[in-house]
Formats: sequence, C-alpha cells, structure tokens
Amino acid sequence: MTTATIEQDLYPTRLTQAREPIERDQPTVWGDADSGPFTAEELRAHESRGFTVLEDFITAGEVERYSAELQRLSTDPSLAADPRVVRERATGAVRSIFAVPALSEALRDLTRDPRLLDRARQLLGGDVYLHQTRINYMPGFGGTGFYWHSDFETWHAEDGMPIPRAVSCSIALTDNYPFNGGLMVMPGSHRTFISCVGETPEDNHRSSLQAQEVGVPTEEDITRLAERYGIDQFTGPAGSALWFDANIMHGSGNNITPFPRSNIFLVFNSVDNALAEPYAASAPRPEHIAHREDVTRCAEPGAHSRHASATACRTCPGRLGSAFVFAMMGKKLASVSQRGTMCWCRCSSTPAPATRP
Repeated sequence: MTTATIEQDLYPTRLTQAREPIERDQPTVWGDADSGPFTAEELRAHESRGFTVLEDFITAGEVERYSAELQRLSTDPSLAADPRVVRERATGAVRSIFAVPALSEALRDLTRDPRLLDRARQLLGGDVYLHQTRINYMPGFGGTGFYWHSDFETWHAEDGMPIPRAVSCSIALTDNYPFNGGLMVMPGSHRTFISCVGETPEDNHRSSLQAQEVGVPTEEDITRLAERYGIDQFTGPAGSALWFDANIMHGSGNNITPFPRSNIFLVFNSVDNALAEPYAASAPRPEHIAHREDVTRCAEPGAHSRHASATACRTCPGRLGSAFVFAMMGKKLASVSQRGTMCWCRCSSTPAPATRP
C-alpha cells in the first residue's frame, strides 16, 4: 500500500489489529517566548493542553467581511460541481469548501496576516506553509458534526505527514455556544497517538469529508482518553480563534438549534515536516485537500518584494513563491516527486540551474 518502511513510520495506523497507544516524543511548542507573540506562560499552557483560545482575534468588521465571502462562495453557481466543495450527505447543503485562498482574495490576504503567521511560526519553530485551508459551515437544524478523531492520524496515513509538527487555527465567524455544535477537545490528548484499525479505502476522501468512518478511534480508546484527559469545549463570540495541535483528539456534535456555526480553518505545517508518501494509503489525497505541489512558504504581503512573484521553478513541479524557494535553497525536497533533488533557486526571477542529485 505504501513504500514507507516501518523504520520511517513513527506512528503506524490503519492496522489489521489494535495496538497500544503511542506516547509522543516530539514537542508541541517548538519556539520560545522571544520568537513570537505568545508569552512564556501561554506557551507552557499550550504545550500542556494542546490548544489555546484567543478571543477578539479578528475584529467585528473582519467577521462581517469574511462571512460575506462565505455566503458568496456557498451560493456561487460556478462551484456547484467543484470537487473543492463538500456537501452534507443527507441534505446536500454545503459543509466545507477547500483551498479557499484560490477562491477569495480576502481569505488569501488573511492567510498572510502577521497575527496568524507570527503565532504559527512561534509554535512550530520556524517557517511554515499552508497544508490545508477550508471554510466550514454548520447550518441550524441540519448541520452534522465531526466524530472524535486526530487530524494528524489522517494527515499521516493519507497525506504522508511524518510527525505532528503542525498546528490548526479555527477562526469563528459565528458565536460558538455549548449547544450549537461547538468543537470539543480533550486537553492533553495531543501527547498520545491512537493507532486506528482498518485499511484505507480507495478515494477515502470522497466519503470521509462528509462522515469519517475509517481512521477513527474505538469507543474504548475514546473512553480511556476522556477519563484520562477530560473534555473541554471551544465556546466564545465570533472573532475568537482556537489554535490546536495536529494530534489533539477532538470532535463536534450535530447542530439541532436555529443558530448556525461557521469558521475559517487554516492548517500550518513546518517546512521541515514536508509531506512524503502516504503511510497508510495507496495514493495521496488531491492537492486541494493536502498541498504538496503548490506549496508556498507563508509570508506577509510584500515580504519578498526583492524577488519576483510566484512562478514556476525548474526543480519543483508546482508554483513556488520565491520567498519559499529562497528559504529552501540547498535543502532536500521531501515530497514524492521531488525526492532526490534540491532546489537551488536564489529567487524565481533568476533561472535555476539543472537539478542536483
């Protein structure tokens, strides 16, 4: 199913039989208080709990602006059959839209905002890129939840993410109440990896993004984690942000209230944790779900004005921002199609020499 060897796979999953949980060796916080806006106390709390809630992360005006974008995208007839749009299985209502920076200038600008980038770099200890972006909708009365899971389990098994050196930021665009399907997390569970049983079906993403049935822990595992760590819930006003570790156990219930819930969901991965081959799937998920070719190191607008804008690199198959190319100069490229080559571009306005082995 995969060419990854057992020596390379620190977190085996999608197994034929259950195994004991794996206690994580890697840190949750890779940076320090001098490298970003989180204080030392906040970093210690994040390392311990695996998540941090920041109220008033964006302004009321920004909430209104991004909510308008969500409404526009969810009703855009040109996206009706687009594979980036995931719909509720029962009602056909929009559930998620992936790769949103390509669809919205406002959301693209948000992904470059220093309020996000500075915190992501601090938590992950260096340069980052966007592994995944999406907007999530949970309409009133008909919004279905997400069963308990670790995002990293899926990103490892189906995308080839080597270790949980990634962090997600969920920005609430509606008020999150305890009763309208708010996200539940198990504080501290990020330190324990639960291997799941069951082979990954072909094109599993076609169904798992509606309702995940493979790559979920057993009820016994969930019970043990809940008894050990407890359960918290992300509640708060629109504009709040939840930063949470890639491996934290989380989920949400259905929304049977009249109050909808929606959020912007951004996943930052360290450039030193680039995707390899899937560890437990026959092929990687599509590019709009897990970026491996169209990878640009996150940078604020104008941060790489001394270089040309994003363009094609001879070594790298996707469109690479020159800021990323500059940062990766001389480093091994880790994705499947790039392994064994190096990117030697100093900037994308300078022709790249032939690839070096």
